[in-house]
Amino acid sequence: MKKILVIDDDRLFLEFLTNYVSERYPKLEILAYDNPLQGLAQINSDLDLLLLDLEMPSLDGSKLLAYAIEKGVDKRRIIILSGRDADYLHECFPMGQCLAVLNKTEARQKAVLDMVFDALQKKAES
Repeated sequence: MKKILVIDDDRLFLEFLTNYVSERYPKLEILAYDNPLQGLAQINSDLDLLLLDLEMPSLDGSKLLAYAIEKGVDKRRIIILSGRDADYLHECFPMGQCLAVLNKTEARQKAVLDMVFDALQKKAES
């Protein structure tokens, strides 16, 4: 099983994403936390993918990104999610700081997540 950790204070988004991944990608284990402090304890180098919401109370995604990298999570396994537009996100996180920055409300951006999930599923099957 490939392990995905999602930290996002939007409970409806977490519920949707958890159900979506569980139904469509049976080889992927998804852990979801709406409290960034609880999710922080789950960050470790064994994660196959880390999805972080940019704007959350108490801890934002940029702080969690720095912590994850410090804990040994490869930058290429981290995606920053936000409701902000892609141009703003690319300004905040220049190329190379993480795998991707995505607007979680745009359908085209969700297609990128599907490509990542598909790749993880294939790795889990081999």
